[in-house]
Order: sequence, then structure tokens, then C-alpha cells
Amino acid sequence: MLILSAVDLSLPLQNPVIIFSLVLFIILFAPILFDKIKIPHIIGLILSGIVIGPYGLNLLLRDSSIVLFGTVGLLYIMFTAALEIDMEEFKKNKTKSLVFGLFTFIIPIVLGTLSAFYILEFSLPASVLIGSMLSTHTLLAYPIVSKYGIARNRAVTLTVGGTIIADVLALLVLAAVTGMTKGDIGPSFWIKLAIGCLLFGVVVFIVFPLIARWFFKNYENQVSQYIFVLAMVFLGSFLAELAGLEPIIGAFLSGLALNRFIPHVSPLMNRIDFIGNAIFIPFFLIGVGMLVDISVLFKGLGAIKVAAVMVSLAVLTKFLAAYMTQKSFKLSSLDRNLIFGLSNARVGATLAIVLVGYNIILTETEAGDPIRLLSEDVLNGTILLILISCTISSLVVEKSAQKLALNNENLSDKNKGVTNRILISLAYQDTVNDLVDFGLMLKPGKGADEVYALHVNGDDKSDPNSHNFGKKLLDKAIVHAAATASQLIPLNRHDVNISHGIIYSAKEYRITDLVIGLHRNAEENDFFGPTAEPVLRRITETIYIYQPTQPFNTLKKMLVAVPPKAEFEPGFLYWFNKLYRISQEAGIPLHFHATSETTSELKRASEVMQGAVNLVFNEFNKWEDFLILSRELKPDDLFVIVSSRQGKVSYNEQLSKLPYYLSNYFKENSYIIIYPRQLEQGDLSDLQHSNSFLVQAFTDKIQAVGQIGNVFKKTEK
Repeated sequence: MLILSAVDLSLPLQNPVIIFSLVLFIILFAPILFDKIKIPHIIGLILSGIVIGPYGLNLLLRDSSIVLFGTVGLLYIMFTAALEIDMEEFKKNKTKSLVFGLFTFIIPIVLGTLSAFYILEFSLPASVLIGSMLSTHTLLAYPIVSKYGIARNRAVTLTVGGTIIADVLALLVLAAVTGMTKGDIGPSFWIKLAIGCLLFGVVVFIVFPLIARWFFKNYENQVSQYIFVLAMVFLGSFLAELAGLEPIIGAFLSGLALNRFIPHVSPLMNRIDFIGNAIFIPFFLIGVGMLVDISVLFKGLGAIKVAAVMVSLAVLTKFLAAYMTQKSFKLSSLDRNLIFGLSNARVGATLAIVLVGYNIILTETEAGDPIRLLSEDVLNGTILLILISCTISSLVVEKSAQKLALNNENLSDKNKGVTNRILISLAYQDTVNDLVDFGLMLKPGKGADEVYALHVNGDDKSDPNSHNFGKKLLDKAIVHAAATASQLIPLNRHDVNISHGIIYSAKEYRITDLVIGLHRNAEENDFFGPTAEPVLRRITETIYIYQPTQPFNTLKKMLVAVPPKAEFEPGFLYWFNKLYRISQEAGIPLHFHATSETTSELKRASEVMQGAVNLVFNEFNKWEDFLILSRELKPDDLFVIVSSRQGKVSYNEQLSKLPYYLSNYFKENSYIIIYPRQLEQGDLSDLQHSNSFLVQAFTDKIQAVGQIGNVFKKTEK
């Protein structure tokens, strides 16, 4: 009893251990409970915050710790939203984002200002502030979109872009109104704001990427990388405040600056998602619930009237903005609902605006009571607006995301071809992570695709690659893959020699893609070594020989050299598809160097691909001048050479000189040599792997040759 008496159990709770335990149990059980009754867990966490908060059971105060974690959670949502954007798709849809941003800002601020002025009878500055508050929104339901795997949907992308535009404009209106109210507005105010924003943009979009590339090149420790990213995000948020902007703008723009350094399938991205969804974002949602005071409904008609007008306008204006965006760009009704749902929730910027307006005291009554720019009725109405808008947002996004994810899954099942089976051959400790990262990028997505990691122990007892060494390699590969939420199947094999082990493993497991690291002592006279050469002769599937010199996420572009007649190889479309997906995943452009004939087929192949990738085509005809490509290649570029097996249609004598070129002139670059898939003798059924337009092109050329022959025959006659 003495021990229990030493513990303070009075309400609200003060013991930090009890407080943190209570919050963790809510984070654990609220989603489970509300999922059973078909309510999005986001709403469950907000409702939990209402129950335990100062206006509910008063178990917890919304103290500095809740505010701190909640602020981190809000910034985290904006940051992860920027990270998951497909940058090429974002650039492609920047006009749509701008149009939606203007729609979702102008419609609410105009209707909100007029309604507040004429219906609620507020002053003009207060009415404008209420209108700007309605024009903002928070991507509260973004975790739902991410959960269903549709974060790169174009409706999501343009909504995320439009969010920043609307919030920036609304916060500029806030700055102008507060400045006018306090009498601080003037030319110097706008000059300082413009200079601050300019300097902020330079630091975030020029300095941040330089620092990030240097850091990721030199530090591979995953904990250090996560702390670095978090530090950059909060530094960006702080710099945004210094520039006169809201921290959420800084978090989002920092995410855009770091986007290409954090691949979607990577241990770092997995850690960012895990910690955010486990701790920071739930804390933010619980903190939002703790703001809600249901009792305002019983404090008179003033708060109810204000809340009714604000909630009605909030829902109506955001739906109108989504509807006009749908009609402007011919989007589907599902896209419209997703845009409406994502843009309907009001939390961060809305709360900031109402608190600023509430804290501005215009004058005092004779009794000494303050007359505020925004009254207590507006504050209470805003709290109800937050609850109702967040609920509508979560329900609409959950329903729309489910349908879109189901449509995407059906489409992927319909278009799904041969299962990808990727085999990664491991030999050295220091290249395990690079080879595993590359092998996982070859995997198109979730499904029946399998990734194997192989180590072959030769019979030579003097070989240092013993069974224990192989087990350590495979354990390291499994742990690294698990950090990306990917499964790796380990194969530790004994064979007469290493090449035989790779060959028979590839045949036994019907491998479609084989990844091999270049051997450590590769030189001009012994470039591929005793392992790769037999494999190239015996394996007809696509083979990638990879030499990494720096992490994949620090590369700036892929320069791809394609030999003449590569379009006639059976595996042409297959390797193009792989490079396209890698470029999309890594967020780096593809620069092709090929003949005009090959380039035209590459362009035709790109037309049927999904997703946006920055493609650049350069004509390159003289393979005898191969070293010209060294002028185009920069230290942070990945060099990809599409080669060919000897005797195949695209093979030329210059390909035999690759060991000389690579070992003497490109040793400082990361490079990949691709050997396209070939048909096994008599295996004509596998022509389905080749693209139909190439088969048609080949048929057309045969017919053309036949027509020319007929012309010659007629001429002879």
C-alpha cells in the first residue's frame, strides 16, 4: 500500500510513465476496435483523444508533450506525402495541381468571406480570416491512401500539390490581415517576406540536395541516415518559420528536396513509414481529438450557428473545387471523391489561423473584457469543424481508396504476364546491400514474384567462401531485405564450382533475372572472371552484371548505350521495361544513346508504359567511338550498357572491347552490363516475351524484302 500511495493517480494524470503507457495502449487497441465496426482507425484515434482529453474524462491534459508529438506528427504527414510523390508525375501534373490549388483556395475564401460578413455579421477582416481558414486543408487521410498503395495515383499527386498552394495563399492572407489589424503592414513587410521566401527556397532546393548526396555517399548506417533525414525536415520547417511561412510548408518542401534520395523500396523509407505510423502520426490524431469540446453545443445558439455555417461551407466549397477539377481534366468520379476526401479535413493551418485571430485583441469593453478579432464562438465552431471535417475526410478517402486499389489490382491481374523470379548471386560482404537493393528494384511489385539470394560454396577446400561465410552473406542479405519489408529466399549451395552452382540454381528455380556482381579483381584481360563467362554461355535469361561504386539513391541519371539491332532481340522489351521501372522508382532520368532505328522502337515502347519517366534520346551510331560517351557521363551517373551474347543479332565486334573500355576509362562509375534474354533452341512459344509491335515490325520488313525481290524479278523480265 505504501508503494501505491507513492504513485499519483489523481486526474488529470501527471506521471509520465502512466501517460505514455495510456497513449500507447490507445494507439494499439483503437485501430483494432474501430476496424471491427468498419470505421477508419483515424477517426478512432480522434475519438479516443476526445474521450481522454480535458473536455472528456480529463485523463490527460493537452500539455507540452502532447503538443510536441502532435506537431511532429503533422510535419511528418506533410513530409511523407512529399516523399511518396512520383516527381516526374508531379512535374507532369504541375498545371493540374496549380488549377486545383486555386480552385480549392478561391472558392472557399470567396464564399466563406461573404457568408461570414452577411450571414454571421462579422467585420470584414474577421470574415476574410474565416474565409482563409475554410480554404486550407490538412492531408489527414493521407495515411489511408498510403496504406492502400495508391499514393502515386494522379488524383493524389495533384491534391498534394494543390494543398501546398492553397495553404501558402491562406497563410499569406493571414499574415496580411494580422499585419493590417496591428498596423504593421507596409512595403517593408512584403519585401522581407519575399526575400525570406527566396532565401528559403535556395537553401531547401539547392543546399539540401548537396548535403544529402554527400551524407548518403559517406554514411551507410541506417540509424544515422534516419536521424539525418529527420534533422533536415525540422531544419526546413524552422527555416520556413524564419522566412515567414508555416512549418508545414517547410516540411513538405524538405520532403520534395529529399524525395529522390529515399527510394520507395528501401530500408530508410520503411523506417520513416514505420516510426511515423507507429508513434508520431497517432499522437497527432489523439492531440486533435483532445481539442474538441462537445459541450459547446450546449452553450447557446451562437456557437451552433457559427459551426453550422462553417461546416456547411467547408464541405460544399471543397466538393465544388473537386468537382470543377474533375470536369476541367476529365477525371473519374472516384478521382473526384478522392480529391474531395483528401482536401476536406481541417486541422493544422486552420487551427493556426483561428488561434492567431482569437489572440488578437482589438479593444476592451467597459467591464474590461477583451473584444477579439475572432470570437469564442468562432473558436468553438472551428473545433467542431475539425471533428466533422476529419470524420468526413476519413470515411470518403477510405471508401474511394478501397475501390481504386481494387481496380488497380484487377488491372494488374489482367495484364500480369510471366512471374518474375530474380536471383541475386552474392560473393562479397561489401557488395551485399547494393546487389540486394538492385535486385529488389527489378521486382515490379507485390504478388507472386520471388527474389532469391544465392551463395555457392565450391569444392576447393582452400576457397575462403566456406559454408559459414555463405551463411553470413545470406543472413546479411535477408536482414537488409527485411528492412524494406521485402522477403528474400536464401539459397546456400555446394557445387563443383561456383558457375555450375549459379547455372543449375537458375534452371532449377526457373529464374527470369540474374544479378551478378563484378568480381573483385576485374581487369582488361580477365574482366568477367571464371564465374560469369560460363554463366553467360549457359543462361539464356536476362543477366545483369553490376559494379556499384556509390549508393543507388545518390545517382543523378542513367546513361544507357544500346547497340544497333537491339530491337530485334527477344528480350528487348523486357529489359526496357525493367530500366523504365527502375528509373521511375529511383526518380532519375533515362538517357538513351542508340541508332535512329533503335530509338524509334524505344519511343514506341515508352508510349505503352504506365507512369511518368524523364526520357532523353540521343542518336549514337559509331560504336567504334565508344569513348565519346565518357564525355556525357558524370561521376554521379549510372552507366548501363546493353550488350549481347556472341553470335546473336545485335552482337558486334565493339562489344568484345567492353572489358578494355570499362576497366580503363569507366572504373570510377557505377555501371551495369545487361545481356538480354534469348530464346532457347526450339522454344518458339516464348516469343510472347517479345513485344507485339516488334514482331509486327519484323514481319513488315520481311514483306518489304519480298516486295523488293518481286520488283527485281519484273525488272529482269
